[in-house]
This record gives sequence, C-alpha cells and structure tokens, in this order.
Amino acid sequence: MRSRQIILTELPQDKLATSHFRMTETAVSAPGEGQVLLRTLYIALDAASRAWMQGATYRGGLRAGDVMAGMALAEVVETRVPHLAVGDLVFTETGWQTLAVVSGDTLTKLPRIEPLTHLVSVYGVPGLTAYFGLLEIARPKPGDTVVISVAAGAVGSIAGQIARIHGCRTVGIAGGAAKCATLTSTFGFDAAVDYKAGDLDGALDAACPNGIDVYFDNVGGEVLDACLSQMVYGGRIACCGAVSQYDTSQLRAGPPGVPGLLIIKSLTIRGFLLSDFQEHWEAALADLGTWVALGKLRVVEDVIEGFEKLP
Repeated sequence: MRSRQIILTELPQDKLATSHFRMTETAVSAPGEGQVLLRTLYIALDAASRAWMQGATYRGGLRAGDVMAGMALAEVVETRVPHLAVGDLVFTETGWQTLAVVSGDTLTKLPRIEPLTHLVSVYGVPGLTAYFGLLEIARPKPGDTVVISVAAGAVGSIAGQIARIHGCRTVGIAGGAAKCATLTSTFGFDAAVDYKAGDLDGALDAACPNGIDVYFDNVGGEVLDACLSQMVYGGRIACCGAVSQYDTSQLRAGPPGVPGLLIIKSLTIRGFLLSDFQEHWEAALADLGTWVALGKLRVVEDVIEGFEKLP
C-alpha cells in the first residue's frame, strides 16, 4: 500500500505559510510484531503543532524534512497486537499521513460514536485539556469570576462552559465582534472582551468589576499581562498555551512583573500537560459525556475535508 504524506520542508523563521509544506507519497510496509497499520480518518489541528517547530518542548522539536507531526483518530487496517482488531478506532500520533505503522503497546480501543469527530474534540485533547486545566489546576469555586483567553477556540469554548456548569461567572477574551457574540450567544459566557478593540485593561475592568479569581491562559503575551494586573488576592492561573508566541522564532520569557505580582497578590500560576492526568481520563470522559447528553455542553467543530488541505 502507499501513503500520502505532508512534509515540513523547512522550519519557519517567522510566520508559518503553506509554502513550508509539500505533499509526497511513499510505500508502507506491513506491521511487525507489536505494531498496527492505521488509516487516518481525522487529523487534529492543534495550536501546539506550531510550537513544535521552535524546538524541543514536552516532545522533540521538528526538523526540516520530517513528516509533519500530528495526532489523529485512526482506524486499524492490520494488527499484530492481541488487544486490537481490524476496524477498531484509536487516537494516537500518526503524523500528517494517510497510513501509518505505529507501536500498538499504548493504543486503546475507542468506542464508535456519532459524530466520530467528537472523539477528536470534546472527548479528545481539547475537551480533556479544558477539563483538567480548569478543574484540577485552577480549581474554581461557585461564584468565582473566570476569564478565559482564546475563548472561542477548541479548548477555550469548552473550558468556559465547564466553568459555567460549576456556577462561575465566565468572561471570554476573543478577537473580533463576531467571535465575542458567539461566546455569549452560543457558549453561554456572561461577558466577552474583544482584545482587538483596544483598551484591553479598561474592557477587562468593566467585564470583571470584582477582579479575576481564575484566569485560564491560552495566549500569553499582552493578554496575560493585562489579566495579571486584574487578579484578586489568592487568584489562580492555569497556563495552558501561549498562542501569541507560537508563530515566531522563539517563546518570550514572560511578563517582567510576574514575580512581584505573585508575591503581593499571593497568586498561584501553574502550567500543565494533559499526560499529567492520564489515570483520571476515564472519569473526565464520563463527566464530559454527561454534560453533552444533557445539553449543558455544546460542541462546535471546524472540520476541513480533504487531506491535501491540511497545510
């Protein structure tokens, strides 16, 4: 069999462009003992994928000539492991390719649900990241004001709804009037702040008159700076991502005033990886499934059809 692949032809020095990729085709060998052959169905497009081009993070950095890295919902085509059968679904790193041979040791069979894309979104990395980042890292209490950046995105939209489910006042930060309207009308946020409209500090002050108890940070940069100044005493910050820094040559160190603010306001700021909570995924998925079934958690997905459109 042959697999189509998308190669990262060079590492971007600034903005990522489609010209940094090319599509090719290669022969795929049969899986060896302990391996499975997978056909990718849906490949997740995550913001962190851009950060992998800046060097080593929680995984090795990408190099020019590599198959572009990425997680995917995939179907077993051929198997050499006893716990998986042909036709089973798994979610794993396959890279941007239509067929992939991977080790079967850590693969877990997923249920077939409709739509299948929910296994990539609300029951995949975005949903679990929102769940653990908010409930285990930030630990909001009923009545808290919770602010979420990139709130109209995959993680932010779910995190905001989970905060609302737990009795919090939710404020989302997004770019543009249309996204801000979606936050309040579709996802049930109590207020939305358009960071592109100017005077972010003033807009945050108006939306959070009693300050910010919890900030779920997906963006870093100037938005993190603005939210830090509005945090209440004992506030908690969950650092999930730094989207504002990804499409650059390197991440910046962080706001210069952070150490002083942490002390003066007795703040807790903590980063996390989804793998930190792997032993608790089953319970989290049960909660997420219940909220979806009850209509408390709305799932909005952006699905692009066509492997060649990935870049």
